[in-house]
Formats: sequence, C-alpha cells, structure tokens
Amino acid sequence: MTLLELFGLMRKHLGLVIALPVIFALATAAYSFLVMADQYTASTSLYVLTKSQSNESITNTDLTASQMLTNDVATLIKSSRVQQSAAEAVGLDSLSGYTVNVDSTTTTRVITVKVTGTSPENVAVVANQLAKTVDSIAQQVMDVQSINVIDEAPVPSRPSGPPRLMYIAVAFLAGLFIAIAIIVIADMANTRVRSAEEAAELTGLTVIGRIPVIK
Repeated sequence: MTLLELFGLMRKHLGLVIALPVIFALATAAYSFLVMADQYTASTSLYVLTKSQSNESITNTDLTASQMLTNDVATLIKSSRVQQSAAEAVGLDSLSGYTVNVDSTTTTRVITVKVTGTSPENVAVVANQLAKTVDSIAQQVMDVQSINVIDEAPVPSRPSGPPRLMYIAVAFLAGLFIAIAIIVIADMANTRVRSAEEAAELTGLTVIGRIPVIK
C-alpha cells in the first residue's frame, strides 16, 4: 500500500480517524484529572564534609577520594536502613508512598535529595528528615565528619506532576495509530473486487465494457 492509498483510506474513513483519537484523549484526560492525585516534590541540598588531616595540603587523590565518598553517601540515602529510620522518625511505617531521588555529580560534594508524594507538607518533612538521618548514620559507618544541609526543603506550593498533558498527547497519538491500523486491516481483509483494474488483474482478461451505475 502506497502512502497516497493510505491517505485515501483515511479520507474515506475520516470519521473514525477523528473520533477514535478524540475518545482516547478525553478518556485519558478524565482519568488523569479526576482519578490521579497531584504529586508534590520537595528538594534539599547536602554538602559532604570529610575528615581531613591537619597541616597537610589537599591533593588530587584526596579530592578523588572525597568525590567517591560523596557517591557512597548518595547510595546510602537510598538504603533501607536510612529510609526506614527516617520514616520512623516522622511517625511513618515506611516510605513506600514516597519516591526518593538522589542526584550527585562526580565534580562536587553536593548531593540533592528529592522526595515526591501526594502531600506537600509531608514531602518537605520527609526530605529534611532524610538529611538528618543520613548525617548520623554516615558518621557511624563512613569516614565522614558531617553532612551539612545547604538548603532545607521548603513546602512545595505547586504540584510537580503527574504530566497530564503528556498523557493526553500520547493517548491521542495511540488512538490515531489504532484507527489507522483498523482501517488498513479492514481494507486488507476486504477481498471484494472493487474496480475494473482489479478484475483484469485477477482474471488476466481485458475489460471490454463497463456498466454504469444508475442512481
């Protein structure tokens, strides 16, 4: 099937091509706005302060070790020990209802912790408690002097998700794809002879006359 033939089929079944994507988009919009809860994200920044020896200059090896230690602290924040301790400190059984993301680069000792959940107040409390918990635990299990909070997590004023417009756009495109697939499959399944050219091709005979349609 050529692209021109596909456009011809779409024009012939224009109602289906328009209706199905619109239905998909409206259904997704109704679900995302009426059923899906708003998500809020609180962010806090931490600085890893490592133990240093006095009267000694800092070498490249020391910097590399500090950066590796920072990555270890970032991994520690994701551990079940830190998250469970933080949950208990704020009166929760666990952090299963929250999404915790930790960002750290290889060039700094700054760690960013982002907590996402449905309550703006709770995500800020959990993010700040994670910073306090990882400070105490890191001093116990790692060669870390302290983990200082650069910016405490404020209570978010606006939702950070879900990306409803993206969901609606994807649903619209999915409906369009399904509509085109239905049209193409239906056309391929239709084995009727619909033109003189098809009859000549199937029989190998020459068309010598046509009977016009009288309306």
